[in-house]
Amino acid sequence: MDEYPEPVHEPAAGALDPRAELSEFLRTRRARLKPEDVGVQSFGRYRRVPGLRREELAQLAGVSVAYYTRLEQGNGAHVSPEVLDAIARALRLSDAEHAHLTHLAKPKQHKKKPAGRTQQVRGPLRTLLDTMDSVPAILVGRRSDILAWNWMAAAVFGDWAELPEHERNWARLVFLKREYRDLFVDWELKANDVVSQLRMDAGSHPGDPRLSALVGELSVKSEEFRRLWAAHDVKDKCHGVQRLHHPLVGELDLRLESFHQADAQERMLVTYHADPGSPSAEALRLLGSWGTDATRAGAGMPPARTA
Repeated sequence: MDEYPEPVHEPAAGALDPRAELSEFLRTRRARLKPEDVGVQSFGRYRRVPGLRREELAQLAGVSVAYYTRLEQGNGAHVSPEVLDAIARALRLSDAEHAHLTHLAKPKQHKKKPAGRTQQVRGPLRTLLDTMDSVPAILVGRRSDILAWNWMAAAVFGDWAELPEHERNWARLVFLKREYRDLFVDWELKANDVVSQLRMDAGSHPGDPRLSALVGELSVKSEEFRRLWAAHDVKDKCHGVQRLHHPLVGELDLRLESFHQADAQERMLVTYHADPGSPSAEALRLLGSWGTDATRAGAGMPPARTA
C-alpha cells in the first residue's frame, strides 16, 4: 500500500526544484495507469490511490519497492539509465516523457551557458527569415520566448515589435492576452502545447530563474495555467495543424513544421504553410500582399523582426 511519507522539498531561490519536479512527474504518470491497462495483478479490492500503486509499478519495472519509492521521492542521483528505461517502459512513457524523466533524474550542469543568459539570434538566421516571404516563420527559444519573426508571421499573429520585450513570449500571449484566446480556434490545445513545452524546458534547465519567474507569474494570473501546469504533461510538438480565426481573413488552417537549430537545440524555427489551392492558401496570399504594401509604405512592419 502507498503509505510511505511524502518528502518535503525546498526549492532553491529563483529556480524550480528538480527533486520536487521528478516526484510529481512520476506520481502523475503512475496515477494515469490502471492495473488492467498493463497486465498487473491488483493488490486488494479497494484502492486508496488513483492508478497504479508503487508496489505494482515496481513489480512491472523489475525493481524493489524501496528503490522505486526513493526515486519517486526525488532521489534520482544514483539511478542507472537501465532502471530509468525500465520505469519508462512500465509507465508507458512517450519519447518526450522518457527524455523528460531522464533530465529530471539526471539534471545536467550548464556551466558554460548560464540558464538565464540572453538568447542571441545570429545575423544569417535573421536573413533566412527575410527570404521566407510567403511563409510565416518564427524563431522560438527557451521559455517559449519569441526571438525573431518575419513580416508574414506579423501579418498572421500580430506585430510583436509593438510589445515590450518580456511580453514577446507564447505563454504570456496565450494565457494573458484575450486576442490570442480568440485567435486560436482550439485554444485549449494551444495552451496545453505551450505548457508542455515549458515543462520540457524545466526538466532540461531546472536552474533557470527566468523560467521560474514566468511560471510563478502565470500561476498567479491564470487558473487555466495552474491546472495545466499541475498535470505535468510533456510533449515536443514538431508538426501539426494550427487552426486560426484571423480578424481580417477569417478561418486559416495552417500546417506547422518546426526545426531545431543544429548548434542550439533549445531553439526552434517554426513555419506555417497552407495546402496549395486551399482557401487558407488564398487567405495567406492576401495577407502577404497587404503586408508587402504596408512594408513598402513604411507602415511599421519591416522584415525579420527580432527581440
